Amino acid sequence: MNLLPISLRARRLLLGFCLVLAGVQTHATSELSDLPKIQANGVLTVAVYKDNAPYSDGDAEQADGVDVALAQALAQVLGVKARMMPFQADENMGDDLRNMVWKGHYLGYGPADVMLHVPVDKYLIDNTPRTLIFAPYAREQLVLLHRLSALPKVDGLRSLSAARLVAERGSGAASLLMGQQGGLLRERVKLRDNGLLAAQAVVQDQADAAYVTRAQAEAAIFAARAKKSDFGLTVLQLNGLSGTASKGWPIGMAVLSSNKRLAMALEDALDELRQNGRLQAIFNDRGLTLMTP
Repeated sequence: MNLLPISLRARRLLLGFCLVLAGVQTHATSELSDLPKIQANGVLTVAVYKDNAPYSDGDAEQADGVDVALAQALAQVLGVKARMMPFQADENMGDDLRNMVWKGHYLGYGPADVMLHVPVDKYLIDNTPRTLIFAPYAREQLVLLHRLSALPKVDGLRSLSAARLVAERGSGAASLLMGQQGGLLRERVKLRDNGLLAAQAVVQDQADAAYVTRAQAEAAIFAARAKKSDFGLTVLQLNGLSGTASKGWPIGMAVLSSNKRLAMALEDALDELRQNGRLQAIFNDRGLTLMTP
């Protein structure tokens, strides 16, 4: 996977210079009108996933998680309130960006002002020209969460051949694990409705290991008040998973491609949250590691 962390700040001087040269100040004001509109209304509408704990989970009134807390913090820096727009994931990220960033959902809601938890990925950026993907704030990574009492060391797939394994139903992680070496582990893997439930199965000793994200693993341990020292978090080198991908992928934000002024304001706000320690605190408060994008 080719990853491209995006910085908008470097484009500012060039953008302003080009606008002056082109003599399109009136057009620029129209193009960048979204931020003033948000400030006038006093509300930043943020799209977050409904079933993506520990980042976001629940309906608008009860939504909770890292992304929800981040949305509220960003809005506070901008001097407005955050309004969550939770949505169910569609078939792929392109569909999600269409529904929540540039067009709106066919059920009648959206688009939002900004969408969180968007992979900052070069292929996605190149193939979604109506969106501006920027400001990576964390890194996701797949790990094998395992009970050390059952699996003290994981040094290859063979060491999992007798283990009780679990993964999220329909996820790439489950497909990767079950597809290794002609389906070597397929009969060993049980499926749960989401990654957090898969991780909880290990914490509750209903399984020996779960192939989930680091955030899901740490959230399950933290929620159960279990000892972190009882568990291992091992990065598996699997066929079909490149060395770069095994290190994880950055997640950031997305806005309508014309809303550059809003994007710049959000990037500034994120920088402030980094510098004052609030971003780190959002992760710490939930027992999670903030991995550098």
